[in-house]
Amino acid sequence: MDAVVAAQRALLGRELVGPVTVRISAGRITEVTVGEPPGSDATHVLEDGVLSPGLVDVQINGAVGVDFAEVDAESMAAVASALPQTGVTRFVPTLITAPVDTIVKQSHAVLDAVAALPLRPAARPLGLHLEGPFLSPLRHGVHDPNLMADPVPAHIDQLLGDERLRAALRVVTLAPERPGGLDAVRRLTEAGVLVSVGHTDATGEQTRAAAEAGAAMVTHLFNAQRGLGHREPGVPGTALVDERFTLGLIADLAHVDADVCRLVFNAAAERVALTTDAVAAAGMPPGRYQLGGSDVLLTEEGVPRSPEGTIAGSALTMDRAVRNIVSLGVDPAVVLASASTVPADALGERGLGRIEPGAVADLVWWDPELRPRQVWVDGEVAFDARGGRATRHNAVKAGEVRLPAAGR
Repeated sequence: MDAVVAAQRALLGRELVGPVTVRISAGRITEVTVGEPPGSDATHVLEDGVLSPGLVDVQINGAVGVDFAEVDAESMAAVASALPQTGVTRFVPTLITAPVDTIVKQSHAVLDAVAALPLRPAARPLGLHLEGPFLSPLRHGVHDPNLMADPVPAHIDQLLGDERLRAALRVVTLAPERPGGLDAVRRLTEAGVLVSVGHTDATGEQTRAAAEAGAAMVTHLFNAQRGLGHREPGVPGTALVDERFTLGLIADLAHVDADVCRLVFNAAAERVALTTDAVAAAGMPPGRYQLGGSDVLLTEEGVPRSPEGTIAGSALTMDRAVRNIVSLGVDPAVVLASASTVPADALGERGLGRIEPGAVADLVWWDPELRPRQVWVDGEVAFDARGGRATRHNAVKAGEVRLPAAGR
């Protein structure tokens, strides 16, 4: 479907400029014009707000009542239909720690559900993110440490030897200090997989060694990893100064304090990838939900927790993450790039996360309060706040999605 979108301001590169006219044909951006008023052929004239690329979430365990560890075609379609309301047009379904045999089975279930997605405009999955089982029991968070394993050649063979899984595998989070860790980083990187350092007790030196081996991201910076010290920088200290790393950041202001989020952007704004680490509780009212088959409880506080009280992922949405960081005084252009361009680049998706000729026509029109008003996926409207295109799992009605309060 061809369209011409005229915006007062749009994110081009890392700057908000305008006016901007974006021409779309066959799901791609064909032309971007700056500094000219809308032409008579404009099909969408955006009277205020900002136009940005679609948001990309590289770590999402589920949403709207759905846990990707137990997903089917209907529930995957519910997530894909719901995410555009939050500005997300592409996402990487994430599976947490389980035995390797189980992870392979879960991966195939996710891929079956993805293959069955209807053709209507909705957020599109970008493969798989395996967050485990090659993690450190010392930094297990809500993951079951008894199910963790060393990334020995046999386990990596099992993942990469499954042709369907190998083709879909985009991200693997692991602890590089585990026996076989650096060799696993090399093999996965050579196979085209983005290796992310996470749930790890790695020192700064071990973190640098992981980068030398090919690791290029950190999973949820500061959380479930050796902390920053003035003599031992740990994972955060090294990653903040090593430009080889993209920094995944859960910006609910509960996982990472507001001042520390501000510090991260002051130190390395161009490498921050906002992510949600959302679980089934995201977009849902308080209640009991699942993460990797285990119970998590969402209270009015807005932060999912295990029965023992450990934070268990988040109920964050990407649009809320954008608003949270902007509320700290960070340039909105920088923040919008952190939710779109940076994660797309980390995944090697040069045709996503940008408004330029040749890019996929995934777009978000934000209102002046930075709430998504209209969202395009492949050049077609997937969500319109004024007309309502949103579905919810478990009979939650459109318009009734409950977002966590600011700061949660």
